[in-house]
Amino acid sequence: MAERGRGVPWSLRLAERASLAGVWFGGALVILAAFLIGYDVIVRKLFNVTVGGADELSGYALAIGTTWSLGFTLLHRAHIRIDSLYIHFPRPMRAALDILGLAGFVAVFGLVAWYGWGMVADTAAMGARSMSPLSTPLIIPQSLWFAGLVLFLAVAALLLLHAVLALLRGDLATVQTIAGSRSIKEEIADELPPGHEDGGEGARRTA
Repeated sequence: MAERGRGVPWSLRLAERASLAGVWFGGALVILAAFLIGYDVIVRKLFNVTVGGADELSGYALAIGTTWSLGFTLLHRAHIRIDSLYIHFPRPMRAALDILGLAGFVAVFGLVAWYGWGMVADTAAMGARSMSPLSTPLIIPQSLWFAGLVLFLAVAALLLLHAVLALLRGDLATVQTIAGSRSIKEEIADELPPGHEDGGEGARRTA
């Protein structure tokens, strides 16, 4: 999102903020799970005791953290794409394929969300708990997992809408920025420190 400049619609700015909060939340859960597992390994080795349910809680953290991070990944086009042939296609064809791929994202995850909601609803109706010493009410991790999935689906649908509108305007550059594969220049710019995105010219002008 940062590379899109100042003319970003308010809806995409809102999606960026929500996704950033989501990725921080998901990352924090995964880090806490890592500390819990590490602590469990240490006390098991030194004192021959175990933290009950560490593996169960870490599994919940991984699932929840994944869904809450998907929106941010899609916004920043950080997901893996195989573009060996894509880069050789004409620009209009690439734009059409970008939108088709994004539409596929929305369709597939819409189906996942549909069945995910069914699972959450069944869990709530039955009051299901995990078959473990913790006896965790499954509605808690499942609801958090589903909420992250809904956030991702909303972000994907919003990006698809803006990409289609850009294509209808003939703005292929915006389609590329929203849904296209990242260029080598963009990948390099992300790895450079601030002021070096232009190959060092900015740093030399500052000096």
